[in-house]
Amino acid sequence: MSKNNSSASSGGLRGKLNNMTDTNMLLMITIIAFFLMYIGAMIFLGGGFLRTQTFFNILNANAALIVLSCGLSLVMITGSIDISVGGVTALITMCCAVYLDNMGGNVAVSVLIALAIGLAFGAFQGALVAFLDIQPFIVTLAGMFFAKGMTTIVNSNPFNVSNESFTALKNTRIVVPGMGFVNPKGIYVDAYVEIGVIVALLVVVVMFCMLRWTKLGRAFYAVGGNVQSALMLGINVKKTRFLAHLFCGLLSGIGGYVYFLHSGNGAVTNAAGAEMNAIASSIIGGTMLTGGVGNIIGTFFGVLSFSTIQNIVTSAGLDEAWWTGITKAVILCLFLVIQSIVMSRKKK
Repeated sequence: MSKNNSSASSGGLRGKLNNMTDTNMLLMITIIAFFLMYIGAMIFLGGGFLRTQTFFNILNANAALIVLSCGLSLVMITGSIDISVGGVTALITMCCAVYLDNMGGNVAVSVLIALAIGLAFGAFQGALVAFLDIQPFIVTLAGMFFAKGMTTIVNSNPFNVSNESFTALKNTRIVVPGMGFVNPKGIYVDAYVEIGVIVALLVVVVMFCMLRWTKLGRAFYAVGGNVQSALMLGINVKKTRFLAHLFCGLLSGIGGYVYFLHSGNGAVTNAAGAEMNAIASSIIGGTMLTGGVGNIIGTFFGVLSFSTIQNIVTSAGLDEAWWTGITKAVILCLFLVIQSIVMSRKKK
């Protein structure tokens, strides 16, 4: 009797797993992996990982990457790619820095400048990809080179912004009640997040709701899953692909300004490699490069996992840059293997 119950229970579990969508399965794996990594770091490394501010600092340092990764996840869900986001971010930081410092501009207009630059790149690249059917990798590669070249033309020398209004906004801290800690001097310190974290979390919520509950969100998944099926459903594939790149450009504008708020400077080297980190975070979060599968919540945890890995490697005393790179490569390959296993389970 117990054997039959065990078999029935086992069969029920397998049935539930088989009925889970690929997106939900990958999301669950990503969330579990993050908590296992972070709890393991707390147990075996202790130190800063036992303080809540360490987690908040991960959010503070990666708020811009969260926003950029949401944009990458969106275009990847449609089966496309955008590797220009890092260059666009650098261009935004430099343009906004020059405007605020050299031209005595105000913060509100600098935000509009950032959004305009992001939308311009998204619209132009989206038009080339969607309406002229040019490979997105080539189009956005050209966009990346153009953005980096324009950044150097605007100003090739790095400098910190001294504009008072911007500095006040940059230094804004949102206290998280009840999450503080006592420092080695016996002084209680409030836990906090930067204003960019609030922006990033809002982007995650809005993007999640759009992809899950709107007709446009379902169109993105349909186009990425199967173009022919999407056409049969009456979806305008070209328009959907264009909008995916347009939204990615908008998020590049938002992410670029969030990065600017965190760094407070303009530099050609800003956000170097951000596009690769955003793609890797999206993949770890369960977004498939082949399109049709992905979840913004997974992308959020993908960024946290990617950043936690770096903190663990550093805390373990492996400060050399190549150790972080090697570890990230191993984790990325591991998640690619997991994705392959998940995607092939329904073919058996």
